[in-house]
Amino acid sequence: MNRLQKWFDHIAGVTQEERERRAFARQIFGSKPVDVLALQTPACWRRKARRAAIQS
Repeated sequence: MNRLQKWFDHIAGVTQEERERRAFARQIFGSKPVDVLALQTPACWRRKARRAAIQS
């Protein structure tokens, strides 16, 4: 997969500086895995109900 990405970068003209920036961003933002199973449930179902709406 990395080889394919390297070929694409070469064909698309991605510079070394851009690759370094992308690697740095991956170090910062890529360290925490995303829980994709939590995203399967719609956000409106994951939110807690407001008590003010229930009381009326």
